[in-house]
Amino acid sequence: MSDTILKICHLYPEVLNLYGDRGNILCLKKRTEWRDLKCEVSEVKLGEKANLSDYDLFFIGGGQDFEQEVLLDDLKSGKGDSIKAAIEDGKTFLCICGGYQMMGHYYETKEGERMHFLGAVDFHTIGGDVRMIGNYAFRCTPEAGGSDIVGFENHSGRTYLGDGVAPLGTILSGYGNNGQDGTEGIHYKNVYGSYSHGPILPKNPAFADHLIETTLKRKYGSFSLEPLDDKEELLAHDHILDLVLKGNTSKD
Repeated sequence: MSDTILKICHLYPEVLNLYGDRGNILCLKKRTEWRDLKCEVSEVKLGEKANLSDYDLFFIGGGQDFEQEVLLDDLKSGKGDSIKAAIEDGKTFLCICGGYQMMGHYYETKEGERMHFLGAVDFHTIGGDVRMIGNYAFRCTPEAGGSDIVGFENHSGRTYLGDGVAPLGTILSGYGNNGQDGTEGIHYKNVYGSYSHGPILPKNPAFADHLIETTLKRKYGSFSLEPLDDKEELLAHDHILDLVLKGNTSKD
């Protein structure tokens, strides 16, 4: 087996775990191991201390509003500063829904109350009366790999990016960040934030490989993944993408 090793940190798995988001960890691990590369996964839970500089790639899943509130004290205990340091050091982060919102400055409820988050990336989220829910699709920017993503969104928060902050992609069908400007997610340094549950990676193998390769290039200076036989995965992906773009997802 190769000496190449990918070290993954799953942050807050016990509270941020909606809609099968843990499947993203399984996907990253299997796609690494199928290439005869080593992969180690560690969980860091509420109240646990960890040296985040030991890890290469971080995953933060989705949660509900009250679960995000539970995290605030833990982030203020020093873990938030460690996360921001890892981001600025170029470590890879995949953040979904609540985990994505947590990277911004704040979440403001529809009643006007604010929960102040990490402020690691210049954006904020405003709660709304109507949930944005359903199967959707978006196209990643070239800097984020350029692939078309299929997923499932369910959020009432409207996310607005600051000046100079790049989205993860542009909406092909669905709502995305706010249902208004056609953007989805964020891409800052090696932080990838998205509203896509489902989980996102198993049904979007090109994006999964983009994350793995980005992480290993940062760690080893240069790195190129060997291709996998993704025929079945791509057939499923393209079928769902076609249904979503046609607005016909009731059959699947």
